[in-house]
Amino acid sequence: MPLPPLSPDQKIKPRHFELRMAVIFFAILIPNGIHLPYFPLWLAQNRFDPQQIAVILSAPMFLRVVTTPFITAFADAARDRAYVMIALVAASALCAAGYFLEPAYVMVLAVSLALTVVWTPQSPIADSLALSGVRRFGSKYTGMRIWGSISFLLANLAGGLILARTGTGAVPAIIFATFGVALLVVLIAPRLGRPRLASPLSAADMQEKAPKLLHPYFLFFAAGTGIIIGSHGFMYGFVSIYWKSIGIDDATVGILWCVGVGAEICLFMLFNRLFGSVPVVTVILIAGVGAVVRWLAYPLIWPLGLGIAGFVAVQCLHAVSTALVIIGLQKMIGESVAEERTGAAQGIAYFANGFCMAAVTLASGPLYERFGIDGSFFMVPVALAGMVMIALAARSAPKRPLRR
Repeated sequence: MPLPPLSPDQKIKPRHFELRMAVIFFAILIPNGIHLPYFPLWLAQNRFDPQQIAVILSAPMFLRVVTTPFITAFADAARDRAYVMIALVAASALCAAGYFLEPAYVMVLAVSLALTVVWTPQSPIADSLALSGVRRFGSKYTGMRIWGSISFLLANLAGGLILARTGTGAVPAIIFATFGVALLVVLIAPRLGRPRLASPLSAADMQEKAPKLLHPYFLFFAAGTGIIIGSHGFMYGFVSIYWKSIGIDDATVGILWCVGVGAEICLFMLFNRLFGSVPVVTVILIAGVGAVVRWLAYPLIWPLGLGIAGFVAVQCLHAVSTALVIIGLQKMIGESVAEERTGAAQGIAYFANGFCMAAVTLASGPLYERFGIDGSFFMVPVALAGMVMIALAARSAPKRPLRR
């Protein structure tokens, strides 16, 4: 079906479009850079046990894979996605203020669930705005999106330095402040009107086209990448708590998180040179090997006396275990999925990643409570299971794009 023609207003490029989108990506990903490494530390400081921490971290993950597609679909149908994004960021700041209340288990869980509903859709809506600029004005997506990764890295570092002075109790205040900054920034979001194509996580697009993607190759591949990414749930939930338990200070925790993100950014920049001609199945299998090595190494670094340098080396594997999966998945979709079905493909892959991450994070609480950092060893068979899915995908690879 041909796309509807652009209106005269939609053909006019907003002033400083790329700069405005880069600043928006930078602002909306700052809270992620604080929440991911330091929110578990705040939970631990408030004497939540590992199982409670796992539930508080995983329950929002389960919820957001259901709610996000519907909110992005709503944004596509709205008069302008920019207004939806502004409302979502404002609602996120309001929800984040709930962490200032008495940190009882039920209260923190309720606030986290409410926050994820309005927080998670912000990134795909920003992606949708940026991709509209790519289609209409020839903008470069990577030049805008990379600033989100840079802000995540800087937030890791700045958060660690701040908490080294203030203590972990300041985490809610920092998260609330970062949403306040993001709200001020998204007010400059370009007004582009409705998109010509649905957002990558549009529920309507998934419902219409997903049945045509039920090919074993795509399903095995989405499952495999989701499981490999999901194996990171133990690390995301408990590695900061572990580092603090062995005497590593907040500033160094921030630096260690920066190392992982920095390695990921470097691989994004070097991927075409290093892996551009490598078959996509091989790329993901390499990522799986990187994940296996990473989960085997974490519990051994400190007992072997390798210290901070050892953790830096293991964190560099984030470029392999995460960045290769992210890029490899997009490469597979680009090579194998017809253009008119890429939105549904992204949605299915998002669901697989989100569900696997949530399931592993939920299981990680009892593992950490029982085994401590040795629970990382249990992530090895998880990553291996993902590699098995990728091997099954390779056996069923189609000879033409997935059109049915």
